Amino acid sequence: MGEALGQEREAKKKVMVAIDENESSHYALMWTLENLKESITKSSLVIFMAQPAPNNNYSLGASLGTARLYCPLSATPDWPNSVHENHRKFTLALLEKANDICASQGVKAETVTDVGDPGTAICDAVQKHNINFLVLGDWGLGKIKRAFLGSVSNYCVHNAKCPVLVVKKPDY
Repeated sequence: MGEALGQEREAKKKVMVAIDENESSHYALMWTLENLKESITKSSLVIFMAQPAPNNNYSLGASLGTARLYCPLSATPDWPNSVHENHRKFTLALLEKANDICASQGVKAETVTDVGDPGTAICDAVQKHNINFLVLGDWGLGKIKRAFLGSVSNYCVHNAKCPVLVVKKPDY
């Protein structure tokens, strides 16, 4: 009876792969399918992608020599909604492509998206969906760029409520 309970608990584990448009996240998904296939066929695979938050503060900039002039962009009121809708469609297309890749490998995956900062959205999704293991791709920014720009994978390593694996694409 104890062994059956342990197997049932093992079967309920969830693995999440967070993707974006970068090649490194595609590599992380492929790595997961190749190296964790036995585990994810017994458990649940979630593919997650964060959509950028709508930004209604669009501005138009123009350069005049060394001076820069900025003024609010006076577009139609629907323009920010249109931009957000395009982000949503792009996200859904990438999730569908990732789901097709999983299906071609015989793995059933659930796709999930949320709006917001990628690091925060990923960590929130980990908690919301009871994820047991998170896989991310490494963009390979380098130490200096990562220090100035930040790193989603670094944020998730320190804030996700589960083990995190950052997969780095080899340099060939």
